[in-house]
Amino acid sequence: MIELDNLTLGYDRHPAVHHLDATIARGSLLAVVGPNGAGKSTLLKGILGLLRPLQGEVRLHGVVRHRVAYLPQQIDLDRTFPLRVDELVSFGLWHRVGALRSLTRHDRTAIAEALAAVGLNGFAGRPIGALSGGQFQRALFARVLLQDAPLILLDEPFTAIDTRTAEDLLALVRRWHGEARTVIAVLHDLDQVRSHFPTAMLLARELVAAGPTAEVLRGEHLFRARQMAEAHDERAPVCRRRAA
Repeated sequence: MIELDNLTLGYDRHPAVHHLDATIARGSLLAVVGPNGAGKSTLLKGILGLLRPLQGEVRLHGVVRHRVAYLPQQIDLDRTFPLRVDELVSFGLWHRVGALRSLTRHDRTAIAEALAAVGLNGFAGRPIGALSGGQFQRALFARVLLQDAPLILLDEPFTAIDTRTAEDLLALVRRWHGEARTVIAVLHDLDQVRSHFPTAMLLARELVAAGPTAEVLRGEHLFRARQMAEAHDERAPVCRRRAA
């Protein structure tokens, strides 16, 4: 589904992901892991098209970017905005409803079903600012559920939430995988990755390893990733592609 060809992504011409070559198969359940500052979230933004490559390209096959579901980190979202839970979730219908069309009875039923699927029965009319961190994450998952997208990108979806919520949302991720959707999640908890994600990609601004999770998360790969992250120069200019 996704080809990354010599992909270099960054900010103000300073690369955060270097010369990444990888292929992600349709239907993958993939964890993207690595040290802090390894370029994991940047990679998701590059796949989504929020960042233009400094070099190389991202090629999506069989899916257009407006049909990609993206769940950013909670820290990137403003929970003080005066919005009800059902209004937040309804944004998942944007691809079908559009920006101006009123919601139908069928749409409202779909919203209620999505809230029920994530354990938020009775929360539709509450302001999002009144939700706990775990409840807010459930609402975001309900929005993704309504998008009905073939490709789902999740950035730190289980950070700072309780164990019960994480287990419930992981069950929803497994459901998406069972429906042959492609799910890519940025994660820090390696035990969680080992238990629930069959494939992984280890980044340290460059690709360290990719493939079956048990192989990728070998000790020597993790040690190399830490070394590479520590040696990174934030002031380095965009570099040329290295010869094969």
